[in-house]
Amino acid sequence: MPVQEDTAAARYRWLALVTLLVAEAMNLLDATITTVVAPVIHRDFGGAESDIQWFSAAYTLPFAVLLVPGGRLGDLIGRKRVFTAGVALFALASAVCACATGSGMLITTRAVQGAAAALIIPQTIGLIRAMFEGDELAKAMGSIGPVMGLAAVCGPVLGAVLTRADLFGVSWRAAFLVNVPLAALVLAIAWALRESRSPHPPRVDLPGTGLAVLGTGLIVYPLIQGDAAGWPAWVWIALAAGVAVLAALGWHQRHRARRGRSPLIEPSLFRDRAFPAALATSTLFFAVMNGLMVAIVLQVQLGLGSDVLTAGLTLLPWSAAMAVASWHAGARLVPRHGAKIMFVGLAALFAGLICAIGVYHAAPADGCPWPLLAALSLGGAGNGLFTVPFFTTALSRVRPHETGSAAGLLNAVQQFGGTLGVAVLGTAFLHRFTADVRSHVDPGAAALGAVRLTFWIAAGLVAVTAVAAAWMGVRDPQAEPVRRRSAVGRRSGQTVER
Repeated sequence: MPVQEDTAAARYRWLALVTLLVAEAMNLLDATITTVVAPVIHRDFGGAESDIQWFSAAYTLPFAVLLVPGGRLGDLIGRKRVFTAGVALFALASAVCACATGSGMLITTRAVQGAAAALIIPQTIGLIRAMFEGDELAKAMGSIGPVMGLAAVCGPVLGAVLTRADLFGVSWRAAFLVNVPLAALVLAIAWALRESRSPHPPRVDLPGTGLAVLGTGLIVYPLIQGDAAGWPAWVWIALAAGVAVLAALGWHQRHRARRGRSPLIEPSLFRDRAFPAALATSTLFFAVMNGLMVAIVLQVQLGLGSDVLTAGLTLLPWSAAMAVASWHAGARLVPRHGAKIMFVGLAALFAGLICAIGVYHAAPADGCPWPLLAALSLGGAGNGLFTVPFFTTALSRVRPHETGSAAGLLNAVQQFGGTLGVAVLGTAFLHRFTADVRSHVDPGAAALGAVRLTFWIAAGLVAVTAVAAAWMGVRDPQAEPVRRRSAVGRRSGQTVER
């Protein structure tokens, strides 16, 4: 009888894991799907071209700034409760997105989706740790990476296929409607989750959260809207105000910690240059990754006039190579060679961008050159090789009591970097493209010039990323104990000889 009970309990645990993985995949699918269908939405609604960027940024910005408070909320009132509330809100927001009648309505509801995702994602690790132990915990945690890789590969293609199929005449709206049955599935089996909360939960830092939202908003909004407005004085005032607000956030966090209250961000993480350098590296890298995906899609759809399926398939080599390289790095390369693989990944990404620039230079204005797919595959492989050792290295010098805050902040900065990439690289593309078209340049040629400019900016950012990564003080955390033991052994041997 006890064996049967144990078997039933194990089945419930793995069923609960499926629930969490589907929710994680649903959020990643939503972000990548929208990148591909954004130009189609813009053609339907019209309006400013900056709306194309907002369809993505409106999701990732609240997702970024609310990730850490979302995790704290789960610690405080229960992770299962916050998780299910987030999934229900995400499903409702997705349904409203599918029914949107204009860009403003869609952008607003996308922000609600991002806030809901910030309630969902931070709970998954805590819930997994509450349900599994030992080897089962390692297997459960190890299943996250492959699922996320599969979602990253499928997202652009799924969005393209759903939009192209135009089922029941809903066109791009199917990209949001697909979330509703997925969320319903998650809610239907959420009963298998075990409630979990922190025994000593930190308080939610509402003033700090408000400063984070205001500061990041004051930076992202003018970067996206500035070009359409002609870069007036208010743009630069808003940017300066955003930097000032984030500086005030830093002061607030130190002041709160000195008073013995739970800060939004653990100030001790900034005791040396390693973790701040990791944050800068993450921001730059994910800005390149997300911004380039937007630029590639815009060139295919605005420049070539191709449909959404062509855009989705163009991104497939990038996503597939990233997933394969990420698995290979985690399974073989990083255990053997450590953090050095991070720089191999950046070199491959840089080489892929330079190759893509060369292809775009030789490409006809009215066609998509096949060599571009090879260049994008090389760049995608560089992405995959970088990400696995980066997160391991970024957390290697973090003390145990700082791990939760550090991981949450890294995830938040990843999303913020993606938002900045959409803002900066998307604006660079649209500015060049619009200016050339107004000068009566053929749209195909204008898009080629715009995408080349975007890739050059991205290549420069990758070079800066490498510098920031070097400032992390990279060292292989697995090899460090070996070196210490070897040094002790050598000193002991010298003493014996004497």
